[in-house]
Amino acid sequence: MKILLLGTNGQVGFELQRSLAPLGEVVAATRSGKLPGDVDCLRADLGDAGSLARILQEARWDIVVNAAAYTAVDRAEDEPALAQRINGEALAQIGAWAARGKALVVHYSTDYVFDGQGARPYREDDTTAPLGAYGRSKLAGETALRESGCAHLILRTAWVYGARGGNFLRTMLRLARERDRLTVVDDQRGAPTSSRLIAATTAVVLERWLAGDAARRAGYNGIHHLAAGGETTWCGFARAIVARAVAAGLIPRAVEVAAIRTADFPTKARRPAYSVLDTAKLRERFGVVAPDWTLGLDAVIGELAEAKA
Repeated sequence: MKILLLGTNGQVGFELQRSLAPLGEVVAATRSGKLPGDVDCLRADLGDAGSLARILQEARWDIVVNAAAYTAVDRAEDEPALAQRINGEALAQIGAWAARGKALVVHYSTDYVFDGQGARPYREDDTTAPLGAYGRSKLAGETALRESGCAHLILRTAWVYGARGGNFLRTMLRLARERDRLTVVDDQRGAPTSSRLIAATTAVVLERWLAGDAARRAGYNGIHHLAAGGETTWCGFARAIVARAVAAGLIPRAVEVAAIRTADFPTKARRPAYSVLDTAKLRERFGVVAPDWTLGLDAVIGELAEAKA
């Protein structure tokens, strides 16, 4: 089994290298052609159609796992064409290639395809209505992949964080070392989902897909929601981060985390007010039970504390 992993330098891509290794040969690709430590790998820039075409023809890939994306939500309002190219048009290109070569594509999407006006966890077949350029580009990628006719697994996730990369948890830890008081929005709800959980679940899903016959694989095709269990607000998440970080010795003292409204913290792009995803389909098809978000946070804080020791 030969697996092409796009976006290996990202927080999810980093974890996928480890989780996918038992399934076959995982070949890393990044936009720069470099891994941490200046290690060479394949170069794949989803913003460049020629670069992407070359990497797809590099070998006979059985599976392409796309962990690369344009994720700068606010900047996407100023660069909608680039976001559309990376998150949308590139998936049409990958899907067309995969359909010709009978390969499987695993792709990650987002809660931002919804408008956040819901009152219950979003299901896969709920109406999509993105609020901004980023969400529209991710929805375009879903549509392109589905319409390509290739075998595909689209895993929608939300509120992604991890021990590496740029994310909310790492930002809160940095700010908690610099300030005595943090202000965080308390009227947006979701389930913080660790990159390690996403990668581990991806491996389970792929293992089940590979074990299935043609009919079962066809039934697996489509969108599945992948997120941690439970829910909180960004403010609740920040308070949980600070409490655990103090106990683990990652920050010197507990700082105040004050709740504010979204209206008090204006951003260029609108965010969904409600981003909780229903993961029942993932459980029913693949036997994956989403752990509560607090367990993932405990694990990531533990990993950071161990690295510091």
